[in-house]
Amino acid sequence: MGFKGQIAEALHGLKPAIFMVIVQIAFAGVNIFYKLAANDGMSLRIIVAYRFIFATAFILPLALFLERKMRPKPSWKVVFQSFLCGLFGGSMAQNLYLESLSLTSVTFASAMSNLVPAITFILAVSFRLEKANLGKMSGKVKVIGSSMGIGGAMLLTLYKGVEINIWNTHVNLLHPNSHNSAASNHSHSADRIIGALMAIGSCFSYAIWLIVQAKVTEIYPYYYSSTALMSSMGAIQATVFALAMDRDWNGWRLGWNIRLLTVAYSGIVASGLMVTLMAWCVHMRGPLFVSVFNPLLLVLVAIASSLVLNENLHLGSILAAGFIVLGLYLVLWGKSKEMKKKNQLAPSENLDEPDSISIVITTPPTDNNKHHAKKDNNDSTNDDNNNKNDNNIHSNDDHNNISRNITDDQTTQN
Repeated sequence: MGFKGQIAEALHGLKPAIFMVIVQIAFAGVNIFYKLAANDGMSLRIIVAYRFIFATAFILPLALFLERKMRPKPSWKVVFQSFLCGLFGGSMAQNLYLESLSLTSVTFASAMSNLVPAITFILAVSFRLEKANLGKMSGKVKVIGSSMGIGGAMLLTLYKGVEINIWNTHVNLLHPNSHNSAASNHSHSADRIIGALMAIGSCFSYAIWLIVQAKVTEIYPYYYSSTALMSSMGAIQATVFALAMDRDWNGWRLGWNIRLLTVAYSGIVASGLMVTLMAWCVHMRGPLFVSVFNPLLLVLVAIASSLVLNENLHLGSILAAGFIVLGLYLVLWGKSKEMKKKNQLAPSENLDEPDSISIVITTPPTDNNKHHAKKDNNDSTNDDNNNKNDNNIHSNDDHNNISRNITDDQTTQN
């Protein structure tokens, strides 16, 4: 293999990691738009409903067109699992997260979402989708890396430190109205406890979605179609919930403003394209690999907030980002070691393939029967011909004997 081939193989192996970084960048943009839309007075439940409506309108035509020749008809099992994906990964997870955000703060809700890798690891081991392998170095490194990521997220929340002015763009897209009043509501301890419980519930819901999504991709590996099914189920669930809670039709109106941009971006980019990439990554690397990238979201949100929302970075943010990135690399290292071992064991599992191939290319039994039947017919025909020749020979001998007897009689008379 040449140098270019090695580079191509390395890039192919890094493709899931690159896709997951892109997913987290897109989700960081969603959080920024959430802040802007909520600051504009839009209901968070209506945002979730519109998000999945836009996602369904975008991804459904793509699924019908791109996978029209290869996609089989989904079974009832696939439809039911898609309903669960829409519930746990769509309407429930998003509504719980946004309610937690409204009751506490954006920083608190974002930090609590980093419990997803630990919860997913526990659930994945429980459902036997992942192996702990605590007796091996790769398993220990995965546990340490996940713990470091969660610890970094908690450090970012609890410790601020001194302010660091690396850049100052003087850009603040948030309007000053209602921000202080919203911040004063966060001081209520009861709301903070309820918000924390909702954030933990959102993490459990998201982790369950990753587990169910892994099951869906095993039996229905058509990513556009599975994403379309999930988005349509989530749209129905979120719309019913929003209509039950927000009956003011004025809140559902969209204009050419930040509300339309928020729901269009979160629906088309986040729930449409990014969920498709996540489904592919779950199929290629498993649910734990996907969930371990969540801590990057908090770092990206902190950077984006400092750039466009005029929020300053602090020493705690820098230290926490270092812990999160280091923990991420440790988990990826552990997963790469496990994948290499699986690839090394793959050839030994296929040692019996030549036998199966020889069986496949053997002439079908029906043709052999015909061939043997033809040989038997030919042999019987040859035997009949030989018998006829023998009979002819015997007939000739008898005729010659008769002729000799007649000749001898005539000689005796003379």
